[in-house]
Amino acid sequence: MNRWTPALSVLALCLGLVLVVGGLWSTAPPSPSPSAVAAVTSSPPASPTALDPSARPTPTPAPTIPPGHRIRIARLAIDLPIAEGDIERDTVRQETPENLAFHFPGTALPGTGGNTYIYAHARLGMFLSLWSARVGDEVVIVGPDGRERRYLVSEVHPRVDPTDVSWAQPTAAERLTLQTSTGPNPGDPRFVVIALPA
Repeated sequence: MNRWTPALSVLALCLGLVLVVGGLWSTAPPSPSPSAVAAVTSSPPASPTALDPSARPTPTPAPTIPPGHRIRIARLAIDLPIAEGDIERDTVRQETPENLAFHFPGTALPGTGGNTYIYAHARLGMFLSLWSARVGDEVVIVGPDGRERRYLVSEVHPRVDPTDVSWAQPTAAERLTLQTSTGPNPGDPRFVVIALPA
């Protein structure tokens, strides 16, 4: 199992809940119960690695998308800067910013192979027009240096169950996974588009 799988699963599930209601829902998420906090903060039993910090492996930080990337889908009038997603902001606080697309933390960077997962609100000027995506649409990712990577839409999935987190999992082959929501309710399906290198 990839070390990012649990985090990716949680974020993928939560993104379906956030992208339409983020910024519109005014109630704060419920506070965790004292027992939940105790379970998270209680110390694990002592082990050799717990006693000797130098014995612990140093985790490799997840790659983040450098500033200056854009996503363009000309037929759908999508042209947005891409920023790095933030699990705390986007899922816990439900404050996903507008007028940006976001790289799902821990997924592949464009052009490096694997699954690059990009999400944005289903709003005008953002990913709302993704609902009209068709197989064969060209998706262009522009890097900070102006280099363009071209992809073609190969699959359109308009009603993905919000509990299905498999779309964010790593893949052997390079692909883009684009996601937005279909409605304001947590149980509303997500809209997922897959694009492969052209």
